[in-house]
Amino acid sequence: MSGDAVLLDVSDGVATLTLNEPDARNALTRDISAGIVDALDEIEERDDVRAVVVEGRGGAFSAGGDIKKMQERLEGDVPLEQTVYELERTTSETIARVAACPYPTIAKIDGPAVGAGANLAIACDVLLAAESASIGFVFRQVGLSVDAGTSYLLPRIVGENVAKELVFTGEILDAERAADLGLFNHVYADDEFEAEAEQLVERIAGGPTVAFRHAKRLIREGLDKPLDRAMADEATAQGVVFETHDHREGVEAFLEGREPEFEGR
Repeated sequence: MSGDAVLLDVSDGVATLTLNEPDARNALTRDISAGIVDALDEIEERDDVRAVVVEGRGGAFSAGGDIKKMQERLEGDVPLEQTVYELERTTSETIARVAACPYPTIAKIDGPAVGAGANLAIACDVLLAAESASIGFVFRQVGLSVDAGTSYLLPRIVGENVAKELVFTGEILDAERAADLGLFNHVYADDEFEAEAEQLVERIAGGPTVAFRHAKRLIREGLDKPLDRAMADEATAQGVVFETHDHREGVEAFLEGREPEFEGR
């Protein structure tokens, strides 16, 4: 992994990626971007992960793009083609890898998530926020168009018109407003955030992992399919899941009137 820019901890089926450059407000520097990809590579090679949490250390989730790198490009003589290539190979690749992660992903946001940092958050499946959290797609503030998946991810959550407004104004939303728009799934009091988030993460991690993998893929793909194709693909996936241990456990637990104890297989 790329130094200590991203810390990876795996415990009780939960892999936690901690962005660890608090002095830079966890901006998506080259090191953090590479660290996230390296961590996901490691996670996908393991057989003990059932959910992935992404969080930032030091009071910020992520302050977005690397402003120092932007300044270097402006002051230097870097060819445009190289700049575009580097963007595709760093921040954009990182966001795409998070969105494609086969496990349920949860963003824990206890501070600002802005610009590409906001995209990192919404690339996750579930967003949990403290009352003091905020989120904004602030590319206009540095005179840029959208990148890092904004045009794909944001309209799917808030709709096209609201996505345009958020981009055109660069508004930084507080946690309550973000929840109203569907960007945050849950908002918790600051002093209850860790405990409440942990409880939900544990519930997700304790679910039927194979079934969740197919459900996540089907929901993502379903936005671009006709209904009959979506239902056919669902039936195919169920055919696979019918053979899992967790399906058998779920049926037996239901018949016995108890909570299922899924094992992720």
